[in-house]
Amino acid sequence: MENLDNKPYLVSIIVNCYNGDKYLSEALDSILNQTYKNWELIFWDNQSKDKSAEIFKSHKDSRFKYYYANEHTSLYKARNLAIEKSNGDFIAFLDTDDLWNENKLQLQMPYFNDSKVGLVFSNLWVLKKNFKNKKIYTKKKLPNGNIYNELISNYNVGIVTTVIKKFFYIQLEKKFDERFSIIGDFDLFLRLSKICLFKSIQEPLASYRLHGKNLSTINKEKEVEELEIWLKENKLYLDELQIKKFQKNIDYRKFSNYKIDGKYRECIKILLKSKENFLNLKNLILLFLPIFLLKKLLWYHQKYNDFK
Repeated sequence: MENLDNKPYLVSIIVNCYNGDKYLSEALDSILNQTYKNWELIFWDNQSKDKSAEIFKSHKDSRFKYYYANEHTSLYKARNLAIEKSNGDFIAFLDTDDLWNENKLQLQMPYFNDSKVGLVFSNLWVLKKNFKNKKIYTKKKLPNGNIYNELISNYNVGIVTTVIKKFFYIQLEKKFDERFSIIGDFDLFLRLSKICLFKSIQEPLASYRLHGKNLSTINKEKEVEELEIWLKENKLYLDELQIKKFQKNIDYRKFSNYKIDGKYRECIKILLKSKENFLNLKNLILLFLPIFLLKKLLWYHQKYNDFK
């Protein structure tokens, strides 16, 4: 895709970092290996205490731009601050522990030839320990077009896979909602889906690395809390079916969290009070599922808010 000067559009790649040195070199190399060459990297160091800055500065490329935060902030505030430094017509995101396929941007950018398209995303790989131990995130067909309803009922957009057209992003009155610590991506994409079309690529173009930090109990509980806040604030804009689906998935997360914590009485309460037939064979099985299997299952509903 080219601009009026017959040059490829500039893509600003946002990397927010806080003590992310363990996998940082791999993430940066996956950017350097992109076959689409017209990009800049905005590296926002959120006052890391490890060797992240040293590793970043060892990569010598004029497209690499380093910014050290004046103060340590939340992830979504850091993302907003980093985007303010960007010069590109498009924005993409990569976390320090994740990876891109070398052809990611090359395959995504042509979709923006349609002026109504504001976001392109793809499937992804889930890495457990290394490249030999990976699995595809979803085998379901990803949605295209006006996908607001799909996002409400079956959210499956991983930010690591996205490219966003800045023209639509700057139209949002609020950017990433800095109140959130878990569901800010979900909230932003929902608001974007109201003003532009989304395009998906079924092929996995990025890899998400699964490890202890992104499976923490604190994150799971915080996610439920933030989803309840979101639903309370947006109920007036949802129809009855959307509200039921959303509440059902909040109940699912609560149920899973209580099961992992051994709070079986609370599990039973959720099963009995659910208005959406939550008391069924599937959930009775979940009640007696071994904890280690439930944790794995819950991840697929948590990291990218994959609403079933």
